[in-house]
Amino acid sequence: MRIIVGITGASGAILAKRFLNILKNLKTETDLIITDEGKAVIRDEIGNDALKGFENLATKIFNVHDFSAEIASGSICYGKNKRDAMVIIPCSMNTAAKLASGISDNLILRTCDVMLKENKKVIVVPRECPFNYNHLENLSKLKKMNVVIIPPVLTFYHKPKTIEDMIDFTMGKILDNLDIEHNLIKRWKN
Repeated sequence: MRIIVGITGASGAILAKRFLNILKNLKTETDLIITDEGKAVIRDEIGNDALKGFENLATKIFNVHDFSAEIASGSICYGKNKRDAMVIIPCSMNTAAKLASGISDNLILRTCDVMLKENKKVIVVPRECPFNYNHLENLSKLKKMNVVIIPPVLTFYHKPKTIEDMIDFTMGKILDNLDIEHNLIKRWKN
């Protein structure tokens, strides 16, 4: 399995780093695209030298402005080097709005458009609170386009003890939707 990971300029860089780390540990190949705003958030939330750590977790890195990249074409969905799904984590409301409107002005959006037209799984992890009407309208449009929306919400039935436990709940939901086996979360029991 090969997953395309897009990181945008919403708060939540730690979510993306944890996701990439889990996929690397599961020996899942990843293509990484980070917007300029995403890079700024990584520096702000994790540190000035953190970007290299993200890049070291990916199989291949693409420049967000490179529209000639192989992942900008529907041919990536088939054959030996096919990509199986795409996850935008975190997904800014700007990215969600553009995706819902069919705007493809960077490689994350273009690749997402490709995945959708080829009926591949796309997951967005929106990071905004509270949502305004436009946010909800755009997320609703994405849902109608078969995009899976997994906001990083707080849950307590699994009895989290650390921030990592809370993060791993979201990671587990993403992995579940990608049909990737894991033991990150305790399943609900009556």
